[in-house]
Amino acid sequence: MERKVSTPERERKRTYEEKHRDERKAKCKVWGTSVDRKWADEIDEFLKKHGITKVAVIAAGFEALKEQFEPKDC
Repeated sequence: MERKVSTPERERKRTYEEKHRDERKAKCKVWGTSVDRKWADEIDEFLKKHGITKVAVIAAGFEALKEQFEPKDC
């Protein structure tokens, strides 16, 4: 892939990315995953209708799974 023509703004962004890449990668993680388009569209529509973010879905799902799989104190 060819780089676009360098401009001062693009050079500034490239320099910033070079300096902060490791810091950014240490802070956040991107999960590259795919789901069926029809299901994804249904999920997106539901989330938009209810004002829910995808991060909130992940957090709620993770908490529900932890409760399901962690041993209960008796």
